[in-house]
Amino acid sequence: MLLNHEYFMRQALNEAQAAFAKDEVPVGVVVVAQDRIIARGHNLTETLNDVTAHAEMQAITSAESFLGGKYLVDCTLYVTLEPCVMCAGALAWAQVSKLVYGAHDEKRGYSRVGQSLLHPKTEVVPGVLEEECAALLIEFFQKKRGKV
Repeated sequence: MLLNHEYFMRQALNEAQAAFAKDEVPVGVVVVAQDRIIARGHNLTETLNDVTAHAEMQAITSAESFLGGKYLVDCTLYVTLEPCVMCAGALAWAQVSKLVYGAHDEKRGYSRVGQSLLHPKTEVVPGVLEEECAALLIEFFQKKRGKV
């Protein structure tokens, strides 16, 4: 099996589906090291009643625990939605090597503020399975607004 960006983004989409099933904003994440998923996460802000319980924060903590350290050098974080400013800051502190995201977040995405929020060595790959990632979010918010 070829392990590529689409494969890992589909794994992140599985996490987003888990969030959707819990009535959480459907954002999912996987962290990959040496072609192996070492952490998974999805939004838990409603479940934990915690505004900082974003998918990225859950996965960063889990990956750091798995690796036994606070840095994610040589790791790639796949997330279905462009990280917010808070999560981009956490990714910078964790020194993640690569960020791959699906849908752009025009309202709250870190790129509105600037690429400099990430660690200078972090490589960014935007738009992987963008339509699928965006469709899940659109469905969630339409359901919330009673349009589905």
